[in-house]
Amino acid sequence: MNKKIGITAVLALFIISGGSRVAGQRQDEGKKDDAFRFKSGVELINVTATVTDRNGRFVPGLSQQDFTIYEDNVRQDISHFSSERVPVSLGIVLDTSGSIAGEKIDNALSAIDRFLTTLLDPSDEIFIYRFSNFPELLQDWTADRKRLSRVVGRITAGGGTAMYDALAEAVPMAETGQNRKKAIVLISDGNDTNSDTTLSSVKQLIRQTEVMVYAVGIDGRAENTSWGTPLPPTRPPQRQPPIPLPIPGGRRPRGPGGVVLPFQGFPFPQRTIGGSGDRVNVNALRDITDDSGGRTEIVRTGRDLDPATESIADELSRQYYIGYASTEKKDGRWHTIRVELKDPSLHIRARRGYTATP
Repeated sequence: MNKKIGITAVLALFIISGGSRVAGQRQDEGKKDDAFRFKSGVELINVTATVTDRNGRFVPGLSQQDFTIYEDNVRQDISHFSSERVPVSLGIVLDTSGSIAGEKIDNALSAIDRFLTTLLDPSDEIFIYRFSNFPELLQDWTADRKRLSRVVGRITAGGGTAMYDALAEAVPMAETGQNRKKAIVLISDGNDTNSDTTLSSVKQLIRQTEVMVYAVGIDGRAENTSWGTPLPPTRPPQRQPPIPLPIPGGRRPRGPGGVVLPFQGFPFPQRTIGGSGDRVNVNALRDITDDSGGRTEIVRTGRDLDPATESIADELSRQYYIGYASTEKKDGRWHTIRVELKDPSLHIRARRGYTATP
C-alpha cells in the first residue's frame, strides 16, 4: 500500500470512529473500570492534572475540594476524583533517523530500557514505535519487560524523519489501551522531513483523544529545562543563493556600467523560530504536547535523556484524576477546559480542551 494512502486511511478511520471507541479494541477492554466510562448518554470527560509548587516539585495530598474545573468558562460539577497511582497505557515513539545515530541513539536506548524496566510500574502496558523514513511498529501492547528489552536492544538508526506520520499511527493505538490513563513519550533530535501527515492534522487528532503526549527533544544549542523551553536562539546569518528577483520595496543593486547584480540575500540576520532543517522543532513539539496536558522538554545531549525520562515516569505516578459529566452536544467543535486550584501559588497543568466528535 502506498504510504500516503495508508496514513490517510488511519486518520480517516480514527476520525470517523470518534477516537476513543475505535473498532477492533482488544477483547480485554471489558476489564476497564466502569466508573470511568460513558453513562446514560452523558459523556464523561477525563482530565489528568499535574500539580507543582514554585520550585517545580510535585504536590501530593490534595483533595477534590482543592480543584475547580470549567468547560467553556462554565463551572462543572466534579463527579470523579482520585489521587492514587493508576496503571498507564504508554506508547514510546522513537526517532531513529540518521541524525541520531552514534552516541545519541545509544543514550536513547539506554534511557528507554531503564524507563520501561525500572521506572514504570509492572502493571503498565507498553507499545513501541520507531520512525525514520516511515513509522514502524516494533512491539504491540505488552507488559512483558524482557520482551521490551529485547526489542529496544535491536533498534538501529538511519534515514529521514517521519515524525508526524509516526504520531498519526501511534495516537490512535494509544487510545485503544486498556487503562484509563493513556500517554505517549516522543523522543527526537530533529525536525520532520519525510511525513505526508501535517502538523495541524496531528494536533487535531490528539485533540480528539484523552492521550497525554510528552516530547523530549535533543538540541545541543538549547538550555536544559524540565517544563518546556524558551524560543531557540537566533541562528547566524546565512548567505542566500542568487535569485533573479528584486528586493521587496527597494532597487536591484547595480555594478560598474549599471549592470544589475544578482540578489545575494538581505543584509541582516534572519531569525528562525521553532527550528528548521535538522534542528529539533521546539514550537512543533509544543503544538503536539501542550493541549493534551503533557509537556515538551528540551535537553542538550543524549546523556540528558535519562533524567528527562525519569522525570516523566515520576510525573505519571503523581498525577490527579478529575472526571465530570459534560452536557455539551457532540457538535464537532473544540470545547475548552480550565482547571483551577484553591491555592494560587501552585501551578497546574492539564488538558486544555476536547473535540466533541459526533
